[in-house]
Amino acid sequence: MVQQRRDPEQRPSPEALLEAARREESGKLKIFVGAAPGVGKTYEMLQSAHAKRKAGIDVVVGFVETHGRAETEALVRGLEMVPRKRLEYRGQIVEEMDLDAVIARRPQIALVDELAHTNAAGSRHPKRYLDVEELLTHGIDVYTAVNIQHIESLNDVVAQITHVRVRETVPDSVFDRADAIELIDLTPDDLIQRLKEGKVYVPRQAERALEHYFSPGNLTALRELALRRTAERVDEQLLTHMQANAISGPWAAGERILVCVSEDPRAAGLVRYTKRLADRLHAPFTALSIETRRSLQLSDEERDRLADTLRLAESLGGEALTIPAVGRRIADDVVNFAQGNNVTQIVIGKSTRSRWFELTRGSVVHDLVRRAGNISVHVIPGDELPAEDASKTAVQTAARSEPFDARPYLYALGIVLIGLGAAKLIQPYFGIENVDLVLLTSVVAVAVRYGLWPSLLATVAASLCYNFFFIPPIYTFTITDPTNVAAFFLFMVVAMLVSNVAARVRIQADTAIGRIRMTEQLHAFSRKLAGTATLDDVLWATAYQIALMLKVRVVLLLPEDGLLTVKSGYPPEDDLDQADLAAANWAWSNDRPAGRGSDTLPGAKRLFLPMRTGRGPIGVIGIDNDRTGPLLTPDQRRLLDALVDQGALAIERVLLVEDMDRVKRTVESERLRSALLTSISHDLKTPLASVLGAASTMRDLAGALSDTEKRDLLATVIDESERLNRFIANLLDMTKLESGAIVPNTALHDLGEIVGSALRRAAKILGGHKVELVLAADLPMLQLDAVLFEQVLFNLLDNAAKYSPPNTTVSIRSRRDRDHVVLEIVDEGAGIPPDELESVFDKFYRVQKGDHVRPGTGLGLAISRGFVEAMRGTISAANRSERSGAVLTIRLPVPAESRALDTAA
Repeated sequence: MVQQRRDPEQRPSPEALLEAARREESGKLKIFVGAAPGVGKTYEMLQSAHAKRKAGIDVVVGFVETHGRAETEALVRGLEMVPRKRLEYRGQIVEEMDLDAVIARRPQIALVDELAHTNAAGSRHPKRYLDVEELLTHGIDVYTAVNIQHIESLNDVVAQITHVRVRETVPDSVFDRADAIELIDLTPDDLIQRLKEGKVYVPRQAERALEHYFSPGNLTALRELALRRTAERVDEQLLTHMQANAISGPWAAGERILVCVSEDPRAAGLVRYTKRLADRLHAPFTALSIETRRSLQLSDEERDRLADTLRLAESLGGEALTIPAVGRRIADDVVNFAQGNNVTQIVIGKSTRSRWFELTRGSVVHDLVRRAGNISVHVIPGDELPAEDASKTAVQTAARSEPFDARPYLYALGIVLIGLGAAKLIQPYFGIENVDLVLLTSVVAVAVRYGLWPSLLATVAASLCYNFFFIPPIYTFTITDPTNVAAFFLFMVVAMLVSNVAARVRIQADTAIGRIRMTEQLHAFSRKLAGTATLDDVLWATAYQIALMLKVRVVLLLPEDGLLTVKSGYPPEDDLDQADLAAANWAWSNDRPAGRGSDTLPGAKRLFLPMRTGRGPIGVIGIDNDRTGPLLTPDQRRLLDALVDQGALAIERVLLVEDMDRVKRTVESERLRSALLTSISHDLKTPLASVLGAASTMRDLAGALSDTEKRDLLATVIDESERLNRFIANLLDMTKLESGAIVPNTALHDLGEIVGSALRRAAKILGGHKVELVLAADLPMLQLDAVLFEQVLFNLLDNAAKYSPPNTTVSIRSRRDRDHVVLEIVDEGAGIPPDELESVFDKFYRVQKGDHVRPGTGLGLAISRGFVEAMRGTISAANRSERSGAVLTIRLPVPAESRALDTAA
């Protein structure tokens, strides 16, 4: 048994702990993976479900596709099945998982087959894996199945192997989110035998499959893909477990290689050697650079060389990391990183420094070999690694080195002199035994403020001052007392050690402050993006933030009508030259960097990087500056990637919102068009047919008709013509409302007069009903447009007459409610369905009872609401409480003039 070795000084990874906490809060996902259809994923999933059910766990079938296989159908019959949701799709009824029903049932485990399935239109989510994610957020464990060809990152590889492009894919993030992966493995011969026996497809379909997709070579390649991808996921789970539990590695369940790189010209060859080693072992590798105080003193040429080495590691498929030094020795930081990331092998170049340097300063290689424990260390001789032209490098480095700055050293001497003065002042009171602490304090101050080398000068100066001014005989460098000799050298050693430690603390503090500032800027950038609502604002914020943080010029391009177009930039940029445009288009088409400093079109002025999200590339960003050589250091490149990712997500969010708005407008337009056509086809056809029939009868039978019959026919023509007139008027009114062409011409009016006018106009419509008018006596004058408000009342009365039976009462009631006047139109019809009380004011909406829809355009109430709101009123619908019927209520504000009259009275 392998014993877990917990390092008491090593803390669990915060990221791993957060991931573990997140998983505890949500349901558990188990994926059954297969290399191809027919290996038995669904069968194994159902068998596992039966085992769980026998153990007393609540298991239901959310959706399982049996494909007509008898064994699978038999296993399904023994489990509870949640009824499926039936949807109409392209004229056919299809069945999908009823997500709401599964959530309401809330089992412990839900079986959801075919993870990559595309849901039919009308489902809540377009993809089934989104249904699974929602189930997990409700705390429901999910068992699901998927074939390896549906994993997004393997889509192109599968297409090359099988010459079949799989359209339904699952993001790798879903696969990596799984708590358990179970690989259902079957040899190609066994799978082909199952296919021939008709256990996968029907015979004719099986014959075609054997000739193409299910060839032995294809199945072998797919099987290897499934094994490798599953092994990668298991390795990730092992690493997460070790980090969450602070277990020091390595656990050699799989090889993982770490290569240590620096600014040395041979580092690039070391990375290539590691790549060859990783390929032989089929292992991932990481290039690691330790950021020490010496890193701050590197020349520009050395910084560029280190950046190129790390970029080389990334281009070869590895991971490139730079971490700050924490321990006293670089070897300690390398070993701690290796143990925390389950590294099994470390590659490092053999030192070319002198023996004396290693004796005085130590050797990273020797320290690493001693401290590596169970981790294998490969020390590669320098003669196996090609180096750059040293003479050329030296010239470039000298040409680009910074001039010597003497000010920190002068300041260091000044601080020591101040310390000397303070020591002389306190000597009479505290004695020689304590003055050394004052001088030591000055050395610490220099180390904290100016760094290592000025602090070493301060150490020498303070030691000499201590000897010359305080150790007897004073004012000479001679020391007569052997005890004082020991004190002098002890003071010098302590001062050097303290200055060294203080300088290191200063570097670490500066590094920490820099990282904190960077984190704060990223956080502020994310808040700024979250608060932007338009695409232009997002693009500007992204370009400005990247230019500000990286000191570069930025240009952003998005596709428009099939061509990349400059959308934003900082400083503002409207056009690109041909070389830059070619690099931008190549980066967009190939989803890879192009332009300056890359392997493609390096002659371009800018470096172009694709901006991508989970849905693919959405644009291209170009950067440049006036500096020669590499544009960015490794840290800056990682910062750029973080900024670009945030910007890409924000751009995608805005584009999705715009797409959703366009879709909503299109759907609404189609709905209105359909409703208008339906309304016109009925409400024009019926009255026109009546008019045409009456006119034809009068023409053909004029001599045979009595006067009474002629009058009836003429009345029909008039009634239907008025109906057509109202229909056309409603369409015109709604058009005017939507275009903003209606501006109420308001004045003080008596509500009773307008109500009376509306009743006279609607007399014929209300002929079969009783009308009850109850108007309060103290109603004030209201600021109304008499014509528009009369039309409102007419529409409401027409609606009441239309939806209430003959010989029933239509009531008009009004009352004063403080600063408002309330007018109600009450009928005795069937009322309005409770869930449609708000919808009745929508355009073309008509209440449907059974299969019957009342005639009309469905515009009357929509027009009434528009007119009332234009006059600063409100309108609402409700059902009567004491009996059946509807109540349409208008609330109108009492104008200031009327309130003034009330006060005066």
